[in-house]
Amino acid sequence: MIRVTRMDGTELLINAQLVEMVESVPDTVITLTTGRKLVVQEDAEEVARRILDYHRSIVRRPEAGQ
Repeated sequence: MIRVTRMDGTELLINAQLVEMVESVPDTVITLTTGRKLVVQEDAEEVARRILDYHRSIVRRPEAGQ
């Protein structure tokens, strides 16, 4: 999950694995694989960084019991 901020200032956690596309038009619009679109305060580069960090954290996570 990544944290983003809606235009009204409320925070939202979204499943990074469901992000299909991030656009700057000029507001940042995140399109999910479900077709839902979210307009957020963060710029597209920041959203992309958070998604990349999320995926990196999964890869680095040690397996259970180690």
